[in-house]
Amino acid sequence: MNDLLIEMRDYLKRRGADYADLRFESAMRESVEVRNGKVERVSSSQDQGVGVRVLLGGGWGFAATSESSRQALRQTSNLAMEVARASALVSRHKVILAQQAPQKGEYRSPCEKDPFEVPLSVKIDLLMRACDTIQRDERIRVARGNIRWSKTRKWFLNTEGTETQQEIIVSAAGIEATAVSGNDAQKRSYPAGHEGDAATRGFEFIEQMNLPGNAVRVREEALMLLDAPECPAGAQDVILSGSQMALQIHESCGHPIELDRVLGTELSLAGGSFLTLERQGHFRYGSPIVHITADATIPGGRGSFGYDDEGVPAQRYDIVKDGIFVGYLSSRETAPIIGATSGGAMRASGWNCIPLIRMTNVNLEPGKGSLKDLISDTKKGLLMDSNRVWSIDDRRMNFQFGCEIAWEIKNGKLGRVLKNPAYRGITPEFWSRCDAICGTEDWRVWGISNCGKGEPMQTIGTGHGAAPCRFNSVHVGAEK
Repeated sequence: MNDLLIEMRDYLKRRGADYADLRFESAMRESVEVRNGKVERVSSSQDQGVGVRVLLGGGWGFAATSESSRQALRQTSNLAMEVARASALVSRHKVILAQQAPQKGEYRSPCEKDPFEVPLSVKIDLLMRACDTIQRDERIRVARGNIRWSKTRKWFLNTEGTETQQEIIVSAAGIEATAVSGNDAQKRSYPAGHEGDAATRGFEFIEQMNLPGNAVRVREEALMLLDAPECPAGAQDVILSGSQMALQIHESCGHPIELDRVLGTELSLAGGSFLTLERQGHFRYGSPIVHITADATIPGGRGSFGYDDEGVPAQRYDIVKDGIFVGYLSSRETAPIIGATSGGAMRASGWNCIPLIRMTNVNLEPGKGSLKDLISDTKKGLLMDSNRVWSIDDRRMNFQFGCEIAWEIKNGKLGRVLKNPAYRGITPEFWSRCDAICGTEDWRVWGISNCGKGEPMQTIGTGHGAAPCRFNSVHVGAEK
């Protein structure tokens, strides 16, 4: 395949392409889901193909094929040229690609245990034991668990001389309990809501979750919520757990810093952005302790890789520094508009998709102290954990998040459990209320597996480093 890709690259150069790249991907994906003591679903899929992207006369063209013959690749390359030529006829702006030195290299995500070599029976046993523990009360109506794993191999080359190879393994898992009493249903999840957690690591990541060992707490907290009072309405200091902070970062920082959204060239699903170009470098995004980075180099992060899908190496750079907005996620095409080089954020969800600017690991850098210290330092407030539902407008400004559970904090101690907690805010105002961020002992990178963007939609994984944080005088209440 590599020889054929080189042959097609040279062919596209001879045909006069201003720029061209070819990306071969081979992906295997498997998963297992258990529900109420029974295996509900086992899935396995595999696909491979080549995507060809061409820049000609200021217009982009893209075409893809699942066939690996010389004839199919030649036809696909010709189609990409034709699309680029047609696009150039209606292009309103000249495309200038940021300079990028040719790259030669290989990357493999860290993996101690290849999940494809772990027997399916071992994975099912983990989920069965967790679900069996969760079900040990008749009020638990649904006990569910899932494990998902994938392996993707990529070969990328372009007409500038870049040639890279990558192998990325992803492991993900989670459990949840749904308790019911009368008309009330309450859910608790572990290690996070919405199918759990994910990383570019091997099966050791799933083993470290200890799903069976955390099943008791999941069950008991779901049952406690049935008898808990509703979260009271009003303004309170709020501590958000690390998993909830991951989604807060994702929605109110990660999406608005995608430069194609800012420029209006990608508005599907998540809309545009309030972080317009004139705000870079001086707009106050949050309090002075807020330091947000984009870092695709973190070993095992769900948004980590060696090279993006333009062959740009993984990088770490500032997004918010001392509370001031300073940087975007960018591509080779968009970076020159802001006088920068590419941030290496172009990714596609598969070989048959054109790359888009996507989040890597967008992280809130750690502060000081532990969660225990932060609770002790809070006279009155709430601790909220595990996202349940969210809503945010198409400029990523006005938002509302609902969590699975909250605890009252009084005089530095956790008190009664509250159900259906929710909070709302306006993004820069909310982040300006951040007065404490826990330190490295409570900081970790959380994985989000289902970030959607584009039309047709591309679903991809992102990572978000976060620790529990406290926000002053936040509007809270109950949401069913």
